[in-house]
Amino acid sequence: MKFTNHSQQNPTSFLLMGIPGLEASHFWIAFPFCSMYTLAVLGNMAVLLVVYSEPELHQPMYLFLCMLSIIDLVLCTSTVPKLLALFWANTAEITFGGCATQMFFIHGFSAVESGILLAMAFDRYLAICWPLHYGSLLPPEAVGKLGAAAVFRGLGLMTPLTCLLARLSYCGRVVAHSYCEHMAVVKLACGGTQPNNIYGITAATLVVGTDSICIVISYALILRAVLGLSSKEARAKTFGTCGSHLGVILLFYIPGLFSFYTQRFGQHVPRHIHILLADLYLVMPPMLNPLIYGMKTKQIRDGALRLLKQGIVQS
Repeated sequence: MKFTNHSQQNPTSFLLMGIPGLEASHFWIAFPFCSMYTLAVLGNMAVLLVVYSEPELHQPMYLFLCMLSIIDLVLCTSTVPKLLALFWANTAEITFGGCATQMFFIHGFSAVESGILLAMAFDRYLAICWPLHYGSLLPPEAVGKLGAAAVFRGLGLMTPLTCLLARLSYCGRVVAHSYCEHMAVVKLACGGTQPNNIYGITAATLVVGTDSICIVISYALILRAVLGLSSKEARAKTFGTCGSHLGVILLFYIPGLFSFYTQRFGQHVPRHIHILLADLYLVMPPMLNPLIYGMKTKQIRDGALRLLKQGIVQS
């Protein structure tokens, strides 16, 4: 499908280009995305079901993991179904309202996930460095408050970003992306985009910068505490748990930062590579997070096996 941008003030809809340069391969690219999305939905639903059905898993670590699973379901569901419709059925059109809504969910819940990852790092710090006071320092109501704070901060910061789009006049309709990424839409505006640019980069840098620094400090303190343990078995177990957390954190931040800053400063990065990585960023972490935690966390693995056996027996 060939797209051409043309002048149109305040269009009622946009056209998503997909992956520039790989339009002929869209049909085949959709299959791995469909597979990853299916695994993401099944994996995260399994985590939620296991934690819900196992009372002994109603602890801060697993409650935060449930929050992460819900956010991952929101992130991938806000983009992948539309992406598959674009790749398989060439349904490139998306209304202005639909585009703004998709953008709000993508950027807002990415900020929320960053906050939840920070809360998970704080939880591990308390569990490992203050084990005798862990229950009193992080009771269930504190877990709810931390989750609510992450939601209000993430959505609150990204709400003005979405609202700023309404003040712009647009000279084109073709979004050079597979979904409504903020800067990809802003580039269609006729002028006066400086507030969008400044607010967007300030909000993202504030969220990622603050959270990543606090996460690094938390794990540095954890590492110091772990190295002081006398038992090799305890050190290995702690490293295993924290290693899975760090894997999830790196999987979230590295592709996201690459996509964000490439959209603004990476003029020399081929567009198809940038957009393909941006698409993978919204489906790979949601797919891998349940697998990483499932393989590394015995309680979740055992709970999933019990549920599977119960299902086989009942059938």
